[in-house]
Amino acid sequence: MTPTTVLTIAGSDSGGGAGIQADLKVFAALGAYGTSVLTAVTAQNTRGVDAVLPLPPRTVTDQLDSVLADFAVRAVKTGMLGSPAIADAVAEAAKAGRLPNLVVDPVLVATSGHRLGVVGAVERLLPYAVVATPNRAEAEALTGAPVTTVEEMTAAAVALAAGGPAWVVVTGGDVDADGEAVDVLHGDGGTTVLRASRVDTRHNHGTGCSFSAAIAVRLAAGDPVPVAVRAAKEYVTRALTGARHWALGSGSGPLDHFGWSR
Repeated sequence: MTPTTVLTIAGSDSGGGAGIQADLKVFAALGAYGTSVLTAVTAQNTRGVDAVLPLPPRTVTDQLDSVLADFAVRAVKTGMLGSPAIADAVAEAAKAGRLPNLVVDPVLVATSGHRLGVVGAVERLLPYAVVATPNRAEAEALTGAPVTTVEEMTAAAVALAAGGPAWVVVTGGDVDADGEAVDVLHGDGGTTVLRASRVDTRHNHGTGCSFSAAIAVRLAAGDPVPVAVRAAKEYVTRALTGARHWALGSGSGPLDHFGWSR
C-alpha cells in the first residue's frame, strides 16, 4: 500500500534532535512518507544553538512548489520559519489552499533558550492553521500574558484560538502539576486538559517538533483533531521514556523516535 505523504516546513538541526530531522523521523516511525522544505540551517547540538542562517524566501518557495507539484501531500506541519519573509511565502501557499491539514508549531525559543523565530512570522500563519501547538513560553510571547499555570494555559489557548486556528494545544510539560505532563486543547467550543505521567529525563530536545509532526501524521490518516492530539501525546511520552537513560550528547538530548529502547 502506498504510504500517506506528509510535509514538514522547518529548519535543520545539525544535532538531529529537532527540526526537519526530528520531523522526518516521526513521519517514518508512524508509517508516513516524509517530504521537506528547508527554511534555515542551524549550527546546534544538545548544548545549544550556535548559529542560524535563514534561506532566501525564493529558495523556500522553489522547494515548496517542487514538492507540491509531484506529491499528494495530505498534511503539513511548520516549525522554525527563519524570517517574516519566509513566513509570508508559506502563508501565501496556505491562503491559496495548498497546505492541507496545516499544523503550526510556533518555534520561537529552543530548549536551550536560543530565540529561533519572531512572533510576527508565526502570526502570519496562525489564521490558516487547523492546529497550533505553542509551548508555554511561545504562548506567552504570542498573547503577551503570563502562562505559568494550567488555568493560564487554558486562557492562552482560548485567546489564540480566537485569532484564527481551529484548534490550539498549549503544551506544558514543565508546569508544576503533581508529577503530570499537562497540555490544554481548545477548539470546537470546548477545552480539554490532557494528562500523562511526567518522564524524568534530560532527553527532551525536539519534544515540540515531534509532537506537532505526530499530529500531522494522524490528521493525514483521517483522525479528528482530538484523537490526533491524544495519539501524538502518547507517542511523545513513549519517545521520552525510551530515551530517559541515553547518553547522547551532554545537554538536552534527543527522543527515542523509533522505540529502540522499549
